[in-house]
Amino acid sequence: MLRFLEKKQGRKRDKSAFVRFITSKEQQMSDTPIIKVEHISKNFRGLRAVNDLSLEIEEGKITGMIGPNGAGKSTTFNMICGYYPPSEGHIFYKGRDITDCKPFNYTDMGIARTFQIMKPLSTLSVLDNIVPSAFFGKDKAKNLAEAKDIAEEVLEFTGLYSKRNAIAGEMGTPDQKRLEMARALATRPEMLFLDEVMAGLNPAETDQAIELIHKINESGITVFLIEHIMKAVVNLCEKVIVLHHGEKIAEGTPLQVMNDPYVIEVYLGKKGK
Repeated sequence: MLRFLEKKQGRKRDKSAFVRFITSKEQQMSDTPIIKVEHISKNFRGLRAVNDLSLEIEEGKITGMIGPNGAGKSTTFNMICGYYPPSEGHIFYKGRDITDCKPFNYTDMGIARTFQIMKPLSTLSVLDNIVPSAFFGKDKAKNLAEAKDIAEEVLEFTGLYSKRNAIAGEMGTPDQKRLEMARALATRPEMLFLDEVMAGLNPAETDQAIELIHKINESGITVFLIEHIMKAVVNLCEKVIVLHHGEKIAEGTPLQVMNDPYVIEVYLGKKGK
C-alpha cells in the first residue's frame, strides 16, 4: 500500500492515490457494456414508476441521467444499485445477471454509490468516516493499519486530507458531498454511481466537484450520475439518457439531447397557440 512521505515543508509522494488498485482507463475498457439494463419496470402498487427501460453504460466513460422531478431517475438508479428489485426485466454487470443481487453484494463486485441525502457519522472525524469503507470491496483492507492507509490516500485524492481530523457533522455541504464520494472511493470500485452530488453547491463549488469527478474517471473508474445541474452534465458526460414519466425519451451526447425538441418541451413546456 502506498504510504505518504511526511516532510517539514509538507506532505509529498511520488504517485497518486489508487495507483495500486486502479488500472488505466484504456486498460479497463472493453467491448461489453459494464452495465446493461434490459426492459426493466417498477410498480409501486398501482403506480408504474418506470416502464420498459433499457440502457447501457459503457466501461471507462461518464454517463448521465437527467429528467424532470418525478421522471423515475431515482427509482431507476435504485433498481440498478440493488435497492429496489425490478418488477420486470434484467440488469447485467460485466455480462453477469445481477437482477436479484442485494445491495450488500455490490461492493464485492466493484460497485459503489453515493446518496443524495448525506448521512456521515456526524460525531466522528472525517478520517474515521472513511476507514470503515476500506474493509469492503473487491480488495478489502486486511487490518486497521492498512484501512487507515487507504483512507488517507482517498483523503489526499479528494482534497480532504487537511480536514481529516475535522468532525464530519460540523462540515458544510460541499465538504460533506466530497466526503460522501470519498467513502465510496475507499471501497476501490470499478463502477461508481453518483446521486446528485452537486445539489446545493454554488458555481465555484460545482466547478470543483466537476474537476474531482473528471479525476475519478481518469483514474479508470466508470461513472454513472444523476444530475440536475446542466453545466455539470455538459462538462462531464459523454452520453446522456433522458427520462420522463418513467420512460426513456432521448439518448445521445449532451448537445444532441439538449437540442432534442421533445426534451426541450419536457423541460420548458410547449408554446401555446
